[in-house]
Amino acid sequence: MASNDDELKKKQMADARARNISRNVRCTDCGSQSIEDSQADIAILLRKLIRDEIQAGKTDKEVYKKLEDDFGETVLYAPKFDLQTAALWLSPLLVAGAAAGIWAYNRHRQKTNVHIMALNLVRGVPLTPKEKETMLDLLTPPPPQRPSPSSWWRRWRGQ
Repeated sequence: MASNDDELKKKQMADARARNISRNVRCTDCGSQSIEDSQADIAILLRKLIRDEIQAGKTDKEVYKKLEDDFGETVLYAPKFDLQTAALWLSPLLVAGAAAGIWAYNRHRQKTNVHIMALNLVRGVPLTPKEKETMLDLLTPPPPQRPSPSSWWRRWRGQ
């Protein structure tokens, strides 16, 4: 009785391992589905191959390695980190770093704008209303000019 329970537990563990591996392997026909979710013939064969490898006593890493050797690295959902895939793995960090750099630069530029610094200086100085109005007119930067569609069209055509 105890051996039947042990056999059943081993079979359940092997099935759970096989399902876990199958969820991390891409169907070579479907592309967007794991072989666990796909009903393509190749997915069924790959699930059987995984179960056979597990029954043969292979570890999960060995099964993944065999699949990668037989079908290429694209069969795995999570490609390994190496020199060829470094750009793929690091691109989110590079994009986030560039965005943070642009944000910090714009923030710094706003704080060091000469017009804003001069306005802040003038605000603390006692001036007459006429002097304040004149200083504000002189120191307030003009609004940014957005090109109109017609001016853009003229520039594009070279006129």
